[in-house]
Amino acid sequence: MKYKRRDKLTGAAFLLPSLVGVLVFFLLPFGVVMYYSVVDGPTNGNFVFLDNFRQLFKNPAFLQAAKNTAIFSAAAVALGVVLSLLLALLVESRLPFRGFFRTVFLSPLMVPVISVVLVTRVAFDFNGAVNSWLGVLGLGGVDWLNTEYSRWIVMAMFLWKNLGYNMILFIAALSNVPRDVLESAQVDGAGCFRRFFLIELRYLSPAILFVGMITLLNSFRIFREVYLLSGQYPYSALYTLQHFMNNTFKMLDYQKLSSVAIVMSAVITAVLALLFWLESRYGKDVEG
Repeated sequence: MKYKRRDKLTGAAFLLPSLVGVLVFFLLPFGVVMYYSVVDGPTNGNFVFLDNFRQLFKNPAFLQAAKNTAIFSAAAVALGVVLSLLLALLVESRLPFRGFFRTVFLSPLMVPVISVVLVTRVAFDFNGAVNSWLGVLGLGGVDWLNTEYSRWIVMAMFLWKNLGYNMILFIAALSNVPRDVLESAQVDGAGCFRRFFLIELRYLSPAILFVGMITLLNSFRIFREVYLLSGQYPYSALYTLQHFMNNTFKMLDYQKLSSVAIVMSAVITAVLALLFWLESRYGKDVEG
C-alpha cells in the first residue's frame, strides 16, 4: 500500500509540469478569449452576450475571409488526401519515374517555407518565369498574384509543400494492409480496383482520417505563405481569416478578435468531430 501511494505521488510529480503548462498557456488564455468575446471592452467589461458575434457576422471583411478560408480548406483537404494517396500508390507500384515523383514531392520537406514561397514568386511574379515564357509565345503577361488565379497558385504551393509528408504516411499505412487478405481476394477473381476500394481503402481509413486532420489544420496556417507573397492586404481571393485576425489585432479590437477565435475553434472542432465520426462508421468492421 505504501509503495502504491509513493508510485502515484511520483507519477503526479512528473505530470505536474505538463499540467501547469497546459493550464497557463492553453486553458487560461482560452478563458480570457471567451471572456473578451462576451463583453463590450477590456476596460468596461459590460456583459453583452452574443452582440459581438452578431456584429462579426455583419462585417463584410469577415464574411469574405470566412468564405475564402472555407473554399481553400475544403479544396486542400480533398486534394491533399486524394493526391497524396495516389502518389503513395504510384511510389509503391513498379511504374517508371516513381523515383522522380518521390524526389519532387519530398524535396520541399527539406527546405524552409520561405524557399518554397521564393520559388513561387519567381515563377508567378508579373516579371517572373511564367510571363517570360508567355512572352516568347507571343502572349501577354498576367499579374497572377492579383487575379482569381492566385487562389489556385497558393493551393499548388500548399500541396507541393505538404504532399510529401502525407505520402509517407500513406506508404506506411499501405504496408500494414494484410497481404493474405489481398491475395485471397485476387484468387477469388477480384481485380485491382475492386481490391483497392473494398479492402485497402477500409484499412487505410485511420490514415485518411489523420492526413485529413493535419491537412485541415495546415490549411488554416496558410497565412504565412500568403503574407510572404502578397503582404497583409492581398488580392481578395487570398484574404483569409488569419489576415482578418492579424489586422484586427493591430487595431487592438479584442472583442472582434476573440469572437473570430471562438468561431474558428468551434468550426474546426465540428469538422474534426465529423471526420472522426465518418472514420468510425467506415472502418468499424475492419477494426472489429
